[in-house]
Amino acid sequence: MILRHAAPALLGLSMITGPAHALDLNALSEAEKAEFGAQVREYLLENPEVIIEAINVLEQRNAIAEAAADQELVAANADEIFDDGFSWVGGNPDGDITLVEFMDYRCGYCRRAVPEVTELLAADGNIRLVIKEFPILGDASVLSSRFAVATKQVAGDDAYKQVHDALLEFSGEPNEISLRRISDGLGLDTDTIITAMDSDEVTEEIAQTRQLAQKLRISGTPSFVLGTEMLRGFLPAEQMLQIANAVRAEQG
Repeated sequence: MILRHAAPALLGLSMITGPAHALDLNALSEAEKAEFGAQVREYLLENPEVIIEAINVLEQRNAIAEAAADQELVAANADEIFDDGFSWVGGNPDGDITLVEFMDYRCGYCRRAVPEVTELLAADGNIRLVIKEFPILGDASVLSSRFAVATKQVAGDDAYKQVHDALLEFSGEPNEISLRRISDGLGLDTDTIITAMDSDEVTEEIAQTRQLAQKLRISGTPSFVLGTEMLRGFLPAEQMLQIANAVRAEQG
């Protein structure tokens, strides 16, 4: 039967050329459909690499679609992402590209990301860094973020950076005693900061970042926005640098 020899070729044609030239199964009789199905099965069993190839193509298409959707999310929420008016800004404040990090002090990968981000900023020199407090790993995470945000609101950006770094290196359990020790060790106004931790202003800042993360469909830390790109997870400095350069090239 011609169908026996045509099935693999038709299958290959439909996979390569897409829906416009796909085989119309509705035009076949039930017997022809059964024969076609059997031949497709036989062909795939004899050529399993075709399945792997198809899966790779599908994954590539999905990745492209997800990246495009992420770019749309970044564009739609750009003001909140890059200039919310309260998140700490470091790196090169006048840099031509911005790296935004959503982080949690109790997150192991956030701690691993610290030297990578430091290396990236040192290697590039033209990247603006924004840190967003996104505590998602329980009460200890929330307490640490409240302490960091309260420090920023009470004592300013330099004090915040000191506390931020100290919390990322801290291996104990955060509580009022341990947080007081950190603050006292840095020579800060500890009593005022501890009191401010429960303020509405601190609550509102963390809540706004949570709402933004929901809009961006961020559910884990660390998560980054680098220029127009969403980076969902830990990446080494070299890879982030490549992405930064690619974003610059696209922006012209």
